[in-house]
Amino acid sequence: MNFFDRLHDRIVSVDSIVSVGLDPDPKRIPDHLAEYDLPRWAFNRRIIDATHEHAAVYKPNAAFYEDPDGWRALEETVAYAHGKGVPVLLDAKRADIGNTTRQYAKILETVDAITVNPYMGRDSLQPFLAEEEAGVFVLCRTSNPGGADLQDLELESGEPLYERVAALADTWNANDNVGLVVGATNPDELEEVRELAPDLPFLVPGIGAQGGDAEAAVEHGLANGVGLVNSSRGIIFAGEGAGEDFAAAAGQAAARLQSRLNQYRE
Repeated sequence: MNFFDRLHDRIVSVDSIVSVGLDPDPKRIPDHLAEYDLPRWAFNRRIIDATHEHAAVYKPNAAFYEDPDGWRALEETVAYAHGKGVPVLLDAKRADIGNTTRQYAKILETVDAITVNPYMGRDSLQPFLAEEEAGVFVLCRTSNPGGADLQDLELESGEPLYERVAALADTWNANDNVGLVVGATNPDELEEVRELAPDLPFLVPGIGAQGGDAEAAVEHGLANGVGLVNSSRGIIFAGEGAGEDFAAAAGQAAARLQSRLNQYRE
């Protein structure tokens, strides 16, 4: 089974399309976890315990783990999530050429899926695309305001760059393992990208702290029932300031988002 088949089964089993972003900012981790050898892992373990019944996937962002202790924490986190039956999507936005991108793609031996940056073209993504059992989410239209600096540029064909990316990603899907990252902050753009790539599942960030449109995320983000809507800070730091009760608050936030999204699912 490839990643999207496994994701489909996970979505059905927990009745959820929630992606929980595991971004353990050391400055925001509760003070009582500082005594642990790996505070980020201690934090993540408690978040996973509290949220796994509501999570279709966990999405750690590589930026929060790029130091020796961080990579150890990430390895423990991935193994623990897998032990709970939850796939892991690494938000790393990788891409390069030649041997460099082949090295980047080796992470797919550990995680189930990854985000990639298409700016350097197909050859920069080929080692990821060739991993038939892994999921490859191509950045298409991001939710940050500065995304428009390049993504909205009009090509000679009259289409904006992000639409060309969507169309290209659709042609790169020979192994049925390609998805798109499309932000939730502009519902019209979500709809446009869906029309260009009708069969590609979306990873939709921007729900929660960024105030994205939940209804549009569900309506346009799913392909044959498969897709993900992510919240990171809105879940994992829902209990910020609550001391040892932080994880329970995260679980409640994940459950609320699951219920909120499910009201729009068919």
